[in-house]
Amino acid sequence: MPTRIDYIGIEAFVAIAQLGNFVRASAHLNLSQAALSHRIRKLEDDIGTRLLLRTTREVSLTEAGQEFLPIARRNLEALSTAYSAVQTKARAQQQTLTFACLPTIAHFYLPRVLEAFVISHPYISIRLQEQPADRVRELVISGEAEFGVILTGVQRWDLEFKEVRREDYHLLVGPNHPLAKQSSVSLADLAGERFVRINTQSTNRQMVDDFLEPVAGTIDWRYEVQNAAMAIAMVMQGVAVTILPSISARLSGYSLSSLPFSDIQISRTLGIVTRRGAPLTAAAQAMRDQIITALRRDD
Repeated sequence: MPTRIDYIGIEAFVAIAQLGNFVRASAHLNLSQAALSHRIRKLEDDIGTRLLLRTTREVSLTEAGQEFLPIARRNLEALSTAYSAVQTKARAQQQTLTFACLPTIAHFYLPRVLEAFVISHPYISIRLQEQPADRVRELVISGEAEFGVILTGVQRWDLEFKEVRREDYHLLVGPNHPLAKQSSVSLADLAGERFVRINTQSTNRQMVDDFLEPVAGTIDWRYEVQNAAMAIAMVMQGVAVTILPSISARLSGYSLSSLPFSDIQISRTLGIVTRRGAPLTAAAQAMRDQIITALRRDD
């Protein structure tokens, strides 16, 4: 009878060997340390020898583990490549392109891109997943999305990030606001202003909060909404002010004043994230290229 291969145990072993300890490996695999330890014990029981030597501070490989690691890594990579090849073929047959994107980027950049893509690819349906950054990465890792459009880089071995452009954040105020006629603002100008900000799951929100930490106590965080479109509408009505990417004012359709900061730079890096070693379908490549062109066109 053929030997039954414990692939999830092998994946756990390779992760521990590459990352150096159980804490990082369990976080990488989204497992508890207890579950990770169980997988390793089961693998070692199946093989019949110890692969790892674990102390309170570090993990090292036994002689058997050192011999097994390169073989295990090659086979996992081969399996991942085969999986991706089958998945790519299946996607081509389905003629449905699925990709993920942060909501703010999707709202400001993608409508024109999607319209042009459908004209040039009339037989392909598009499924756009507008999700927070962590969820975008999860969708790409799982293969549910062929690629994602997110902010900044990624620190995972199984993902690749291509930087496309950097974009500054501005203070957005309504046309009748006292600051509207200024060419720029400083952090001191924010004191006492009523702000509307995006919910806590937003990458934009987290980034802005970090930059404004020195003056957080002087800002009136009066409103919280779920998306940038609502925040912009409130700014236009004079209800509040907000901080969003500079492109927001131009694409909002409103006569907003977009004011750069004179004493601090708040910026984001936009880019494309893909699964390492997973080739994109022709449709996904075309969509990715059109998105990159659109992002760079607005520089």
